Amino acid sequence: MTTPTNLPSFWSRLSIAFGAFFKSLGDAEFAARVRDDAVGPVAAAPVAPVAPAPAPTPAAAPLRAPTPDSALQLLSLFQREARLIDFAQENLSAYADADIGAAARVVHEGCARVLREHFTIEPVRVEAEGARITLEEGFDAASVRLTGNVVGQAPFKGTLSHRGWRASKVTLPQLAEKHDARVLAPAEVEL
Repeated sequence: MTTPTNLPSFWSRLSIAFGAFFKSLGDAEFAARVRDDAVGPVAAAPVAPVAPAPAPTPAAAPLRAPTPDSALQLLSLFQREARLIDFAQENLSAYADADIGAAARVVHEGCARVLREHFTIEPVRVEAEGARITLEEGFDAASVRLTGNVVGQAPFKGTLSHRGWRASKVTLPQLAEKHDARVLAPAEVEL
């Protein structure tokens, strides 16, 4: 396995994370690839011999067509409250880290405000990160992703490295019938 020598900076990774977040909201196929780990962290090669092939998986449920209006509305809220698009579109190479940190604080506070106002977010697992847990047969594979050396069948015993997040309630504002959700922030003209 080769290790990349030109790893992205924190700010590049932040931009990539936001991009993947919004692409997942607007593109169901992309979200499915992320969920199925076709993109994202590279899994370590197994050290032990590979277990026999599992039984055939039932056919995947048909994907729902995404509706971009909700994703665009959320992006608009992030722009209004946190200037997220302005931040992501800005070339940060000319700024000092302290200036970028100050801007990131404003973006963080605004994004947190949008999340608090429009979503009820709760952890998928209630155990503390680092706790040893057992996943019994029939666990919800959509809510828990196994990483590391995954061989065999449940029950699986491991360490909880991230509790996960679930939106239990979403309350986006209603849109007027003729509202163009593609306009994320209107242009401003000072007279």
